[in-house]
Amino acid sequence: MIINQEYHIIRDSFSNIKIFKEHLTKGEIYYNFTAMLREIFSNDIFTILLLIGLSCVVLSKFLFAVRFSDFIGLLTNSKYLNIYTRDQKFIDGFESLLFINLVLGISITSFLCYKCLHPEALFEWVLISKIIFGIAAIFIVKVMIERLLSSIFEIDEIIERYIFQKSSYKNFGGLLLIPINALLLYSIHPTTESILYLLVPVLIINLLGFIRILRSNQNLIISHFFYFILYLCALEIAPYILLYKYISNN
Repeated sequence: MIINQEYHIIRDSFSNIKIFKEHLTKGEIYYNFTAMLREIFSNDIFTILLLIGLSCVVLSKFLFAVRFSDFIGLLTNSKYLNIYTRDQKFIDGFESLLFINLVLGISITSFLCYKCLHPEALFEWVLISKIIFGIAAIFIVKVMIERLLSSIFEIDEIIERYIFQKSSYKNFGGLLLIPINALLLYSIHPTTESILYLLVPVLIINLLGFIRILRSNQNLIISHFFYFILYLCALEIAPYILLYKYISNN
């Protein structure tokens, strides 16, 4: 009798273990399936963002064919800068379209970088919306502050030329972000190293543009070197540090 009771107890224990394993396996399958759906969903969202950016580039080429052709030669000659600096408008359709592509491209890359630094982070519309809004706000606010300072110190022509040159190189880098983000999303597994390697051309373009801007304004910079350093720290470096802190803390 005692032996039969012990047998039933042992049999029930093994049955419970088996049921637990089955539930655990189902839970793991459910978790993996949910994660897979989340990843597919997030890639679909990024695909939409990529297509919006690409559509803006195509539309800019269609509406401003001659200007777009000159813009493509930005790295090889200064024709684009010499011609269109004089035709600056407060709101320019060509630059606005390329600006949208730039913001979306940087937002996708920023999220992928954030995902590499924080692998446990899940895709959330709120997070990607914050990134897009934050990057767009920084660019727009920076330009507004620069225009305000130019009016205060009566150097509108110099600042307008500087803003146009800087924006042109940034928008050109935004064109490269389209294939780079496509590779990171659909071909190459995004890691910190792969992202840095792929971003090297974009960084080189912006560095080249910065050097050209310095050369074209070297006399002005030398005579006001302290204010130039102050400008770099306040309007070129600090905003991006604040943006990273904001995204990390939220």
